[in-house]
Amino acid sequence: MKCMVDTSAFLAVALDEPEKAWLVEATKGCVLAAPAVLPYEIGNALSAMVKRKSILASEAAAVWDTIARIPIELTDFDVKAALLLAARCGLYAYDAYYLQCAMVTRCPLLTLDRGMKHTARELHITLLEQA
Repeated sequence: MKCMVDTSAFLAVALDEPEKAWLVEATKGCVLAAPAVLPYEIGNALSAMVKRKSILASEAAAVWDTIARIPIELTDFDVKAALLLAARCGLYAYDAYYLQCAMVTRCPLLTLDRGMKHTARELHITLLEQA
């Protein structure tokens, strides 16, 4: 099964957050997919953590190395359609990219973001969730 996975999930695994064990177990046997912007969004999130001094630059680099070892199918998407979705749902474009990709590929979405989960439910996107 293919699963659209957002930045929050990748970061939770690489940063050894409490959700890590569940995320790893939930995605066993799945083909992990994400919009092609994933590496840039992860880089932005890591640089923001360094800027806020919540992690060191060396830690950000180590997190990047961890994520880079995870097999991910990067998916092209229709930016215009995602922008229209973002406007319709009151989202940031980055969130809409994941939702639009999940809709087009008809695969479940894995996110830790409550707002994105709420919107996914409204759009009838299947969510991969903890029981």
